[in-house]
Amino acid sequence: MTDLSQAAWRKARASQNNGGCVEVAANLPEVVAVRDSKRPADGAHVLSRAAFAAFLADARAGRYDLDARA
Repeated sequence: MTDLSQAAWRKARASQNNGGCVEVAANLPEVVAVRDSKRPADGAHVLSRAAFAAFLADARAGRYDLDARA
């Protein structure tokens, strides 16, 4: 299990204070952690830096966009 005690969590500057945001900790060696800002006690998803970079590339390419017709 990855020790997240030193994680420096951050969220987008454009996010509102309603707590409905994704937080990311990218200051950990070899991994990136992602969690729900509304439920930080529920834990985090921990990804390798390569897996997180691939996820970001896919998201930027629109691979996770919802089909407007669905």
